[in-house]
Amino acid sequence: MAKLLISTQTLENYGSPEQPHWKAKGGVDYVVRNVTDFNAVQALVDQVTPEIEQANDMFREWIITWEIVEDDFLTQFEKDQLEYEGSIQFPAHEISVKAA
Repeated sequence: MAKLLISTQTLENYGSPEQPHWKAKGGVDYVVRNVTDFNAVQALVDQVTPEIEQANDMFREWIITWEIVEDDFLTQFEKDQLEYEGSIQFPAHEISVKAA
């Protein structure tokens, strides 16, 4: 088995809707576990996109990349937590999907 890793970019508006001042605020990692149909990965990404992406006057988040990774793959943030804290307190956000 494998999992789908999706990474995003986020922006926050430190101004107002009338006078925006957008700042990049990093991003978020999401995972969808138990990916088995590698021919339908784009359809899976399309399915979860509405749960991830958002845009309003004060905040925006969109997908910048996705990839299929091994089940035991750790994001850089998860690796850093293990190295510096000894455990993962903040894992990648898991998204559940309904089976087709």
